[in-house]
Amino acid sequence: MSNFHTVAKVGDIPEGEGRAFQVAGRMVAVFQVNGKFTAINDTCPHMGASLATGYVEDGGVTCPWHAWRFGICDGLWLDNPKASIRQDVYEVRVNGDDVQVSLS
Repeated sequence: MSNFHTVAKVGDIPEGEGRAFQVAGRMVAVFQVNGKFTAINDTCPHMGASLATGYVEDGGVTCPWHAWRFGICDGLWLDNPKASIRQDVYEVRVNGDDVQVSLS
């Protein structure tokens, strides 16, 4: 049994942006940058904003509420990389036209 969940079609997530999807009870932000899809936990740990609605630039996403920045590939808190704050990162694959996320 596959651990991957289809969240969108390839054309549903514009280049350079993110979209939020509920996957098995979790909110996941899926981004497309340079044709590659990545996924991290959607909820900013600071105040709970959706990171999928943030500004994507230079491999990071900026929280729309208070400008905390997280790496879209590694979940690292870019404002203080030595801190223990990090977003969960999820594996993404494209299967045909389906964008799929695995939470395992």
